[in-house]
Amino acid sequence: MATTFTAPTGSGARVRIQKFGTFLSNMIMPNIPALIAWGLLTALVIDVGWWPNADLATMVGPIIHFALPILIAATGGRMVYGDRGAVVGGFAVMGAIAGSDLLVANFNADLPADAAPLGQVHMFIGAMILGPLSAYVMKRVDAIWDGKIKVGFEMLVNMFSAGIVAFLMAIVGFWVVAPIVNEIMEVLGNAVEWLVDNSLLPLTSIVIEPAKVFFLNNAINHGVLTPLGLAEAAESGKSVLFLLEANPGPGLGLLLAYTFFGRGVPKATAPGAAIIQFFGGIHEIYFPYVLMKPRLILAMIAGGMTGVAINVAFDVGLRAPAAPGSIFAVYAQTARGDYLGVTLGVFGAAAVTLVVAAFLLKMDKSDDEGDLSAATAQMEANKGKKSSVASTLTGGAAAATATATREIRSIVFACDAGMGSSAMGASVLRKKIHDAGHPEVTVINKAIANLDDSYDLVVSHQDLTDRARQKTPSAEHVSVDNFMASPRYDEIVEMVRDNNRT
Repeated sequence: MATTFTAPTGSGARVRIQKFGTFLSNMIMPNIPALIAWGLLTALVIDVGWWPNADLATMVGPIIHFALPILIAATGGRMVYGDRGAVVGGFAVMGAIAGSDLLVANFNADLPADAAPLGQVHMFIGAMILGPLSAYVMKRVDAIWDGKIKVGFEMLVNMFSAGIVAFLMAIVGFWVVAPIVNEIMEVLGNAVEWLVDNSLLPLTSIVIEPAKVFFLNNAINHGVLTPLGLAEAAESGKSVLFLLEANPGPGLGLLLAYTFFGRGVPKATAPGAAIIQFFGGIHEIYFPYVLMKPRLILAMIAGGMTGVAINVAFDVGLRAPAAPGSIFAVYAQTARGDYLGVTLGVFGAAAVTLVVAAFLLKMDKSDDEGDLSAATAQMEANKGKKSSVASTLTGGAAAATATATREIRSIVFACDAGMGSSAMGASVLRKKIHDAGHPEVTVINKAIANLDDSYDLVVSHQDLTDRARQKTPSAEHVSVDNFMASPRYDEIVEMVRDNNRT
């Protein structure tokens, strides 16, 4: 059986920002373990760390200046053109790194003796430009002689063409990208410094909190805050910028307000959602609660501003990005001596959000019952993909499924980033299938961009199924409207039971 759903159409600008933010996120998120490792290294071995070690501390600078940008560029290149794209993208960013270092050295050479020298510019933005761009150039170059190379010369042509493209793109990075990124980082850095100096940094919550609910925050977070935060952390050992978006306090406060002052389904589901949001770090689970009553965005902004104000007042920060935005991840990256301020920032934000949201909920006389499913659907339409966690809120109203006639051995959950919601959905279905006595079936999760046509069954949000079909045309496809508790999962188990007779 199959059902067709039409997703609500959003503004073209919003969709483009979402896609841009998702693209940036897909470059950053796979490399978060490396950022965490760097954060742990700085926490332990630098001169103000827990166990200072001058020898081990020599790794800190090279990792952030060379290794992390190369990893990000290689990831971006792989997204566009596989391993060839990763190689040329990773090499090309070295041109931008060297070009930036030369510009900084020349600038410092002309400074008066008593002037403070300019520090290194870490090429995270350059990596996010050169990685995909170099891979795209490589892809277009390969297309020129695709199928035209004489037998026996394929390896020679492929190796030399990639080497030449990598060399040329490194030159582009050196002469073009490095100066542009240096200027961008100077402008953005000056803007943040101005906000801090004028005690205006809390105002960023006016943009960040609504952007989170509409899935527009990735472009801000990964395009601006992460590069600036890493640059600041490299100099001072921490950055408050990592807390602007990742603070779990506002979401906790909102869900507690529903727990104590809500009605109907939202009140019943809010406690479980609060646990997932605060400890699991999946912030998107609270978005439907805001969309259900849009005025609650005021509570989110008030809580976000409170958290930022406390963090600035206590001069606290994180050593590296906290991703996902779990309280455990926040504490793991908290700079030494900053635990009190960070804790007050989190729970202060939660308290203010709770108070404001409670007031707004008490003033609202409308009936909450039945609103959450529609709000969840709206949230997923805003996101442009199915949320695996949001389905825990609604019990999983359905979408479409298909009837497979072949044996099913491999199932993949596909979403934009291939993490978070799809990972939770895959975990739920994997347990159901294995409990049904079919351990031969593998259930994994992946980003749609990384799919290949090798799977028997693809599960995706109804708004993403068309994109998933383009990547996996030979697979069976099942569409759901939530990843956590969809009734389609039981149908998939029955499908496996009927078709897998071995």
